[in-house]
Amino acid sequence: MKKTLQEIAAIVGGRVAGDEAIEIDGLDNIAGAGAGDLTFAVEPHIEEAKTCKAAAVMLPEGIEDFPKTALYVDDPRAAFAKLLEIFTPKLERPAEVSAKAHVGKDVKLGQNVTIMPFAMVDDHAVIGDNVVLYPHTYIGQYAEIGDDSVIYSNATVREHCRVGKRCVVHSSAVIGSDGFGFTTKDGVHTKVPQVGIVVLEDDVEIGAHDGIDRAAMGATVIGKGTKIDNLVHIGHNCKIGANCLIVAQTGISGSTTVGHNVTFGGQVGTVGHINIGANSVYAARSGIIGDMPEGVFCAGFPVQSHTEWLRMQAAMKKLPEMRKKISQLEKKLAKYEG
Repeated sequence: MKKTLQEIAAIVGGRVAGDEAIEIDGLDNIAGAGAGDLTFAVEPHIEEAKTCKAAAVMLPEGIEDFPKTALYVDDPRAAFAKLLEIFTPKLERPAEVSAKAHVGKDVKLGQNVTIMPFAMVDDHAVIGDNVVLYPHTYIGQYAEIGDDSVIYSNATVREHCRVGKRCVVHSSAVIGSDGFGFTTKDGVHTKVPQVGIVVLEDDVEIGAHDGIDRAAMGATVIGKGTKIDNLVHIGHNCKIGANCLIVAQTGISGSTTVGHNVTFGGQVGTVGHINIGANSVYAARSGIIGDMPEGVFCAGFPVQSHTEWLRMQAAMKKLPEMRKKISQLEKKLAKYEG
């Protein structure tokens, strides 16, 4: 595909400073962009972009005296993401049920459904319009997959669980694995039946190798628009709010309630049975051990204000020097006391 820079500007609502007739035939990052490519740059990468090989650079408004042809937009990241969809060839999948797939009895299939070879849809499941099931997916009995959702290879949506519209479940994720519930008597662990379900609301994305546990009773819920990275575990009976971002290797213990627009950095961990307020950010490796208010930015273990955590980290770097000084002072004090 080729488009002039002016055509691209019309698509993203930007303005060109330089040669509008430059033809763009690809998109790439700053380091990899070549003579026919468009790249984008935001701080702190503006200086790097000045010497890149790209034909043009997409920039935020306010960057002056840029030495290359530039396309100015309000939000370069969002505009570049839009262009990636246009420049990336669409995958071609026939809307058909493969003869090598297994579709159980009393399954309801919507229109334009694609079920690839070796996928299994168990009895009484409901598959919405335009759903794509990749090879080796398993959709359990009475499970529901909403319109326009995609379930990638080796992913599992277990019995009775519900996936909303326009959801994406990546490879090897398990929706509805048993919650971790046991009673212990005389040193023997006995499983507590996990008879609830998982509900993914509309526009949720589940990363590869994620485990979303079914509720002991009721439902584990992932709110509308929430995006979950790879290798994340959500315990049973959790309620995750709308539009959250949960980064890789995070673990959220059972019966935790999370408000909307909460961001968890990588490897965040929580105890169970707590409430985490909306519109909050938790830096990587934060350890959340109790209820948290709304609108906070926290870090550390146990979790604390991010500003306080930074001060503590700065002070810790001085500990060896402080220890040495204290030792010297103790020696002087002992001499004076003698």
